[in-house]
Amino acid sequence: MTGFGELAQQTTMYPQEALAAVKENRRQLWIGLPKEISLQENRIALTPEAVAILSRNGHRVLLEQGAGNGAKLADHEYSEAGAEIVASAKEVYTADVVLKIEPVVEQEFAYLKHGQTIISAVNLPSHERDFFHKLNEKQITAIGYEYIEDPVGGFPIIRAMSEIVGNTVMLIASEYLSSVNQGRGIILGGITGVPPTKVVIVGAGTVAEYAARTALALGADIKIFDQHIYRLQRLKYAIGQNLYTSIIESDTLTEAIRRADVVIGAIRPEDGLAACVITEEMVSKMKPNSVIIDVSIDQGGCSETSRMTTHKNPTYKVYDVIHYCVPNVASRVANTASTSLSNVFLPMLLRAGLTNGIEEMMFNNRWFMKGVYAHRGTLTNAHIAKKYDMRYKDLSLLLAARM
Repeated sequence: MTGFGELAQQTTMYPQEALAAVKENRRQLWIGLPKEISLQENRIALTPEAVAILSRNGHRVLLEQGAGNGAKLADHEYSEAGAEIVASAKEVYTADVVLKIEPVVEQEFAYLKHGQTIISAVNLPSHERDFFHKLNEKQITAIGYEYIEDPVGGFPIIRAMSEIVGNTVMLIASEYLSSVNQGRGIILGGITGVPPTKVVIVGAGTVAEYAARTALALGADIKIFDQHIYRLQRLKYAIGQNLYTSIIESDTLTEAIRRADVVIGAIRPEDGLAACVITEEMVSKMKPNSVIIDVSIDQGGCSETSRMTTHKNPTYKVYDVIHYCVPNVASRVANTASTSLSNVFLPMLLRAGLTNGIEEMMFNNRWFMKGVYAHRGTLTNAHIAKKYDMRYKDLSLLLAARM
């Protein structure tokens, strides 16, 4: 071997790699998952698989005993994934971030600690002014998951739940059309020699899209109404079929509802409330034992005859028409819904950990900031503040001040 070869084999002659110093912005999140106690809610926001990933990334998760039972997710699955199982909701609420499905209820307010972050649904029509005062008294940062946008302007959690609800409502309609449930005794769809079931869908959002897909697959005759032509155009494009669509106009809608076997109310809320477009008179002209499913009920409902029901007592009759007005339809398929929710929340939480916590996540991502409706003692959602005549703070101004 030549002298050059010997020199080349010496480590001092090889390029030596060195890692550049990187600023560490990670923060451990302390996340609480309480057991839901309102409206027979069966969903949970994170699955054991998501908890395992959070644990591997250095985050701490507290789970109230039995919180996943409704979604058929056992405590031992969470424990094996790295969660700490605690016996009471009070212990869960010691966490810095509480992630739940339904809004905080009266008995949970006692557990809230000063400066905590709560991520849950808002369900605005179900609240009085006092609810927001109590959040502000404890300087809570409250994030409504139905207000959270993604980086491209969509509403990921609303979209995910709407897909589930759209598929599920047609199964519910089929159930209540049957003779077993004192319905009209007809099949949802159509068979040879028998006219297809007539389905009217009021609204042209994601729920309507997936309800229409299911109804078409079963062979039903569907008509879709909405207040906005662009939504109808978008729905027809998404489904890829030539559908009967119409702008909501009283005479046309009245005639369609009169002939319908099933009416799905899926009006998208504007300013927090769904438009009430199905009048009592329209309902009075419907076929006996036909079915109305008002998916918009959690935002006030889109039918004058709608009132909120529960999974335990889901239906009632008005003018001999079966009404199904359960607000949390996705809870009927809690395991699927929990997995879908977890798929959205997990990346958000991981990103929050990498950006030094929820507070920095808010100010570094405008799409996430839009979900914040209360922050350190004041409301930050203009519509809620106006509705309840309360003080309002624009978070975007705080963001500008930080720059």
